[in-house]
Amino acid sequence: MVFLNYLYFSKHLHILLAFPNTYYGKLRPKGQFENNDAVTKEVKLMMDPDADPFAAPTESETEEPPSKFGASDVQDLSWVNLLNAYTCTECGRCTSECPANQTGKKLSPRKIMMDTRDRLEEVGKNIDANKGIFVDDGKQLLNDYITKEELWACTTCNACVEACPVSIDPLNIIMEMRRYLVMEESAAPMELNNMMTNIENNGAPWPYNQMDRLNWKNE
Repeated sequence: MVFLNYLYFSKHLHILLAFPNTYYGKLRPKGQFENNDAVTKEVKLMMDPDADPFAAPTESETEEPPSKFGASDVQDLSWVNLLNAYTCTECGRCTSECPANQTGKKLSPRKIMMDTRDRLEEVGKNIDANKGIFVDDGKQLLNDYITKEELWACTTCNACVEACPVSIDPLNIIMEMRRYLVMEESAAPMELNNMMTNIENNGAPWPYNQMDRLNWKNE
């Protein structure tokens, strides 16, 4: 009985959280990512030749877009992401399977989860010390715990997600933080910015006009 009560305050808490974390694990294909509704509506409006950009929005379209895209701190992550952080057993299977880590890059999915948990505990202590109100401490998950170099080293291959025995998803946290960098700070790498510019102008990642795409067949 003493040990059961001790579980909640010890590092063995993951033993209890493994069950709900597995229950709430994602069942959809691992390569499928969630789209932002506000951005999806804008894209549909651009692609619809019959759409009137000056038309008054309907009642279902009057919802305000999110005040922030992506995540820069633990407050921006979903409760499932935070549950994942506390469920992590620190076994290291995700990092051992990560191709970016194997090639010497700084990315470690295990560290991503541990950093998220450490920042979450720091925020919790801040709230407790200030009577239920979070006081800005000048820190955030991005940059102070997880660097941009780590985020952009990820190949989004889902190897870490498949390797986890309790359905933890470090990739979702990485993608939310990447979304913040791109949509809030415009801090994407030059190679990615060039690709997005080519898609916008040419409809493809390559810097070739649409009429010239099949020129290779004449060679």
